[in-house]
Amino acid sequence: MTFVVVENCIKCKYTDCVEVCPVDCFHEGPNFLVIDPEECIDCSLCEPECPAEAIFDEDDVPAGQEQFIALNAELAKDWPVITEQKDPPPDAKEWDGKPDKLKLLER
Repeated sequence: MTFVVVENCIKCKYTDCVEVCPVDCFHEGPNFLVIDPEECIDCSLCEPECPAEAIFDEDDVPAGQEQFIALNAELAKDWPVITEQKDPPPDAKEWDGKPDKLKLLER
């Protein structure tokens, strides 16, 4: 079992979640964070910390967001680990809740 970062994180990229992760399973891309399913211990500490509500238990991923389970695993292999909170992008609040952001994901 693992937690998964879904579409709403794209272009929001709040990093509040990484501060509470006891196993450093978050990886950072240009405009998105992912969770490494091999490292996640399913502690659930990150989920309530996400201001964009973009982290879900893999069994509770919203309908239409299932592709993010595989995407987290794929991108975690290539992106560096992030362990400290950073400032969000200046326009993060504007992107929070916008639909159809997958096409904006930068790899």
